[in-house]
Amino acid sequence: MSGDGIISTTDLNLWYREKHALQSVSMRIPKNKVTALIGPSGCGKSTLLRCFNRLNDLIDHVKITGKITFDDHEIHAPGTDVVLLRKKIGMVFQKPNPFPKSIYENVSYGPRVHGVRDRETLDRIVEESLRHAALWDEVKDRISDSALGLSGGQQQRLCIARTLAVGPEVILMDEPCSALDPIATAKIENLIEKLREEYTVIIVTHNMQQAARVSDYTGFMYLGKLIECGKTVQIFEHPAEELTENYITGRFG
Repeated sequence: MSGDGIISTTDLNLWYREKHALQSVSMRIPKNKVTALIGPSGCGKSTLLRCFNRLNDLIDHVKITGKITFDDHEIHAPGTDVVLLRKKIGMVFQKPNPFPKSIYENVSYGPRVHGVRDRETLDRIVEESLRHAALWDEVKDRISDSALGLSGGQQQRLCIARTLAVGPEVILMDEPCSALDPIATAKIENLIEKLREEYTVIIVTHNMQQAARVSDYTGFMYLGKLIECGKTVQIFEHPAEELTENYITGRFG
């Protein structure tokens, strides 16, 4: 992929016990662009996504070889601050997972963990994060209410605001719309369009139409391998690999 790379992998392999889940994946994620990872279920998309902020470290019996760099630093190098890494590379999961706290406390949680105590600063971070997540106007009069009272789509945007509140450079999204209705999905997609102005976004999606709508670049994965990656228009209109064309045209998957 062209452009400045913020994350890159070189010959990345991952095993869950004996299962070889990622096989020699080499790619570069361009900065301030939206990159979509597509492919059939079980092909390694989410596994690759979780490699970028070392969430796979939390799973037993995982072995990783190869190299992942973020801002030109190898993320598995000795002494790497994994907490700081996950601050810089935030994650939004498939299902909204707000804390059973107020809307305000959900967004301010991360900054508090990282040492922000001043109420005026927290107020500013909460408002800015909710505005960036296109949620402020809907919740500004009830930020002391429980986040669990929000709709599914609002909860997902709250989780995005919670991610933004700690000042990430990269936002990972693992099928963020799969549990949402079409209206909420459209709002998330519009939000992704705006986020690329300030952040690098990597989205795993099973919805090829969504990938085509929101992404600048697309990587197609199959059976743990990255079959090809490039500009989304090229991948969807002129794929280089027959396997990619077969998947995109619905012949399998």
